Amino acid sequence: MQYRRFGRTELSMPVFSCGGMRYHYKWQDVPLNEIPLDNQENLEKTIRYSVEGGINHIETARGYGTSEMQLGLILPKFPREKLIVQTKVTVQPNAHKFREEFETSLAYLQLEYVDLLSIHGINTWELLEDSIRPGGCMDVARKLQAEGKVRFIGFSTHGPTDVIVKTIETNQFDYVNLHWYYINQINLPAIEAAKLHDMGIFIISPSDKGGQLYNPPQKLIDLCYPLSPMVFNDLFCLSHPQVHTLSLGAAKPEDFNEHLNAVQLLDKADGLLPPILARLETAAINQLGEDWFKTWHVGLPTIENTPGNINIYVILWLWNLAQAYNTIEYCKMRYNLLGNGSHWFPGQKADRLDELDLRRCLAHSPHAAKIPGILKAADELFGGESVQRLSKE
Repeated sequence: MQYRRFGRTELSMPVFSCGGMRYHYKWQDVPLNEIPLDNQENLEKTIRYSVEGGINHIETARGYGTSEMQLGLILPKFPREKLIVQTKVTVQPNAHKFREEFETSLAYLQLEYVDLLSIHGINTWELLEDSIRPGGCMDVARKLQAEGKVRFIGFSTHGPTDVIVKTIETNQFDYVNLHWYYINQINLPAIEAAKLHDMGIFIISPSDKGGQLYNPPQKLIDLCYPLSPMVFNDLFCLSHPQVHTLSLGAAKPEDFNEHLNAVQLLDKADGLLPPILARLETAAINQLGEDWFKTWHVGLPTIENTPGNINIYVILWLWNLAQAYNTIEYCKMRYNLLGNGSHWFPGQKADRLDELDLRRCLAHSPHAAKIPGILKAADELFGGESVQRLSKE
C-alpha cells in the first residue's frame, strides 16, 4: 500500500479507504440480534482483509444504518493506533441533535474517539450556515474535539462547486470528502482550493458514481485498454498528488483486489494515462462533435433559474456520457434519481418539456436551439422508474 500525507491532519493516509456503505446489513438501525451471522462474518472478513492489506482508513456514517454497530464488533479487536476511523453526522439545524447523533455513532463503534468526524452533507448555502453559525454543528464538533472524542474535523458534500469552495474558504475544516473522477471533473476548483488550505482530500465513490466501473460497457473497456476502466480511473485520480485517498465501497473482501492492482502501477501512471486519455477524448469528440464537446456547459442556467427546476447540466452530462462511452445503465440510474435525491442530487427530470418554455433560461447558451431536443431525447433514452438513494439522510 502507498500512503500520502492527509493535509494538515498530518495523518499517513492510504491511497484507498474502506468505505462503510456496502457491506452492512440494513440502512436503518436494528437490534444487534437481528443482524444475520453470515452478514457480520462477511463484514469482519472484509475489514480484516482491508487492514491486513494496508487499507487502515475505515469510513462510515450515522446515516449508513447498521454499519457503525457492525463495525463496533470488529474495530476494537485491532490496535487502536493502527486505525484511522472516520464517521459522518448529517447537518442538523438543532446542534444538540447533532451531538446526540455523534454520541450514538461513538457508542455503536465502541471506541473512545474517532480520528475524523465529517459534518455530512454540506450541499446548500443553508446547510453551510447551519454548520458554521455560532452555536451550530461546528461549535459542537469543536467541543467534541476538546473532549478528546474527535481528532480532526472535515465535511462531506454532494453540493455545487461554489458551495464547496465557500465552505473550504471558511478555513474551519481539516479535510473534505467530495466527488471528482474522470467522468466528472467539475469540482477541480474545489480540489485546488482545498490544496491551498492544506486540507486532506478524500474522493467519494470513484468506482460507482464514477461510472459503475465494476460493470463497464465494452466500449469503455476497449478505450481504457490495457487498463481496466476501474484501474484507469484510480490512476487518473491518484496521478493528481493533491488527491490523497479514494473510497472503495467494498461489499466483500475480493472487491479490493482490482484496485490493489492500481497501487502497483502508480509510478507508471505518467506513461500509461496519456494514450488512454487521448482515446477517450477522441471518442467523445467523434460522437458529439468538437464544438459541443468543448462548449456544451457554457451559459447553462442554475436549477433555481430553470422552469420546472430541470437539472439541465446533469442531464446533458449524462447524455454526453451515454453517447460517447455507451454508459447507458449508469446514466439511467443517475437520471432516475432526479426528483428523488433532495439536496443530495437536486433538480428534476426533463419529462415535462411540453409544459415549459426554456428559451429565456437558455439565452446565454451557444446551443440554446438544440438543447431542448437533446433533453427530450435524453428523457426518452433514460426515463423509467424512479430511483431512491441507497442512503436517505
